[in-house]
Amino acid sequence: MQKETITIHPYDAPAGGWGSVKSLGTTAAHFHAYDAVPVLRHQNKPDGYACVSCAWGRPQKSHVAEFCENGAKATFSELTSKRVSADFFARHTLAELRTWPDMDLEDLGRLTEPLRYDSDSDRYLPVSWEAAFADIGTELKALAPKSVVFYASGRASLETSYMYQLLARLYGNNNLPDSSNMCHETTSVALQKVIGQGVGTVHVADFEHTDCIFFFGQNVGSNSPRMLHQLQEARERGIPIVVFNPLRERGLIEFKNPQNPAQMLGGSATEIATHHHQVRPGGDIAALMGLCKAVLELDDQARADGKPRVLDQPFIEAHTHGFEAFEARVRDTAWADIEHESGLQRSALEGAARIYARATAVMAVYGMGLTQHKRGLDNVTTLVNFLLMRGNIGKSGAGICPVRGHSNVQGQRTVGISEKPELVPLDKLAKQFGFEPPRDKGLTTVETCEGVIDGSVRAFIGLGGNFVRAVPDHNRVEPAWSGLRLTVQIATKLNRSHLVHGQLAYLLPCLGRIERDEQHGVLQTLSTEDSTGWMHASRGHHAPASEQLLSEARIVAGIAKATLAPNPRIDWDAWCDDYGRVRDAIAETFPEIFHDFNRRIEAPGGFARPLPARERVWKTPSKKAEFTLPQGLSAAFTGDGGTDVMRLMTLRSNDQFNTTIYGMNDRFRGVEGTRRVVFMHREDIAMLGLEDGQEIGLSSAAGDGFQREVHGLRVVEYDLPRGSLGAYYPECNPLIPLWQHADESQVPAGKSVPVRVLPQPMARLPIAA
Repeated sequence: MQKETITIHPYDAPAGGWGSVKSLGTTAAHFHAYDAVPVLRHQNKPDGYACVSCAWGRPQKSHVAEFCENGAKATFSELTSKRVSADFFARHTLAELRTWPDMDLEDLGRLTEPLRYDSDSDRYLPVSWEAAFADIGTELKALAPKSVVFYASGRASLETSYMYQLLARLYGNNNLPDSSNMCHETTSVALQKVIGQGVGTVHVADFEHTDCIFFFGQNVGSNSPRMLHQLQEARERGIPIVVFNPLRERGLIEFKNPQNPAQMLGGSATEIATHHHQVRPGGDIAALMGLCKAVLELDDQARADGKPRVLDQPFIEAHTHGFEAFEARVRDTAWADIEHESGLQRSALEGAARIYARATAVMAVYGMGLTQHKRGLDNVTTLVNFLLMRGNIGKSGAGICPVRGHSNVQGQRTVGISEKPELVPLDKLAKQFGFEPPRDKGLTTVETCEGVIDGSVRAFIGLGGNFVRAVPDHNRVEPAWSGLRLTVQIATKLNRSHLVHGQLAYLLPCLGRIERDEQHGVLQTLSTEDSTGWMHASRGHHAPASEQLLSEARIVAGIAKATLAPNPRIDWDAWCDDYGRVRDAIAETFPEIFHDFNRRIEAPGGFARPLPARERVWKTPSKKAEFTLPQGLSAAFTGDGGTDVMRLMTLRSNDQFNTTIYGMNDRFRGVEGTRRVVFMHREDIAMLGLEDGQEIGLSSAAGDGFQREVHGLRVVEYDLPRGSLGAYYPECNPLIPLWQHADESQVPAGKSVPVRVLPQPMARLPIAA
């Protein structure tokens, strides 16, 4: 068990620099992964493997080291020399392991052999691959197909993802939720509506041509540090970077490039953001409407002065629909309401608008700070409105740039992992494989949890991830999980979701992406899609953690063969022997994107998927980009209306990737030795009669009759807007009701959770981790 030695202190050093180097050394030692260091030279390189951490794109010309601090930590974690075998489970029951902190489970190391849960001993016991597949197939054949969920975490390759979605549809459902349902599904829904594609329009090369960047709700220093290279290069050209975020994150304040000897040996750090605007959580719609209002006023003044217009009127007339209604809404929106909801002054928004108006090629970068709200779609579509006003979609150096999380979460949606049948070419699958695919909508992540609670979901297959820990309403979902008939987890390392199981449970260990995937002695090539829409080859460079590990593709094929009737058009074994045959099948299903897949994937820089909006081709019903009207100025749930309700943002530390905890420190926020903290403005601390360092609890203000509380959180004074709080994900997931999600996309609204502060120290809930 990790012993906490807690230190809280301000951190004023830049992102990167020697702090990053020191952190990597500590992490390599922690995971006993020194032999992984040489492998890093292959990370995100044409001859190497795609990072298993974030999905940020690769430049066409690679840097010497094309990895970041968190990407290296992910590599060290996967290539740890620590092992979890059946001998370990012989010493520990699952009831005992459920009391362990998440980080201690991660620290145990790699799983080495297939395991089956034994209820008599409450332990995982060894099982042969053949027996595991046979038993899983027997159970799946006995269940109603609509009661089974096939979840994917976002790290599986394009090849495995394609096989997995085909397995689900041949089995009889579209129950294919994935980690996008928890983060960027809002993007997929919103962008499809307004520009006709569910992904962004920016390539990494556009950073070389932009003359202004607007940044919303994305912590680049922790979540996608490789982007700091592009931001640093932009700043060295004098490009303004305007940031809207409730916290002033270190990665957007300054950066020292570890690959720049002059900076590392005493040179000054690069200032990244030129302007910081600490928008209130849930206030981004208001801030964007303020920016748009200021742009209209600048255009009015230019017309009055006889100067060139600020609006790109030719673009608006030729390429957009709905501008007049949007303009009227903006003009009717009062500055007082904008200031109240955004928490920003009119003068600040007008200043940012002037910067925007002077630029000719502007890109807007955003993350889950926009998507994880009740009106997350309005956040995204209003940002698109802002860009459309000056024609900033469909030209070099400009565009909309959502920053995805998992390393292939966008790619797995591209090859068919989606609960929405209208997004998948089902007619092609039917013709290609000779079956009738299900046509009804499948379950999202939220609907899966609701189905577990009400009993309609009977089995859960997890292709990676830590689903039970990642979802909201943890204290309702986890107790219901034991009611499942079957749970199957395909994983590399032990996590909480493997300890919360169904009546029958299997833990199937797989190869990691960094490991050599050799089939009959031939090294296989995998592929992934980054968040800018580029496809890349990926080849493992390290020996597997165990001889008993199978590739994810082999495991999916094993389940398929044991469950489905033989299909003369699908040779699962042949696909696993040569992943090139899977790519041929993908190309047949998705020819527009993947034609000549096997040849094109070998190009050193990969290849880009078609992005119609990038060419100003709008695949919307109107055949134009759509201006839309937000439903209101606030994106947030307000709670039960009490005057003491505050807005909680759930955050990741820089020693974390999603639910994977690499260490107990958050260097950039000055927290060492704990994750049980709540960041709070000093005036709110005083108003509530609290003290910095005091232990408090938080209680949901949802007002739906369910008690949701997290206790044992230490107050940390921090610079963030009044009335808002920050605390770590997933520790605070129990505070988010399942129904508090983004409209339409159902992404949990984790960035503006209505809560109350409980000032008295109380005992921790047993499953609040």
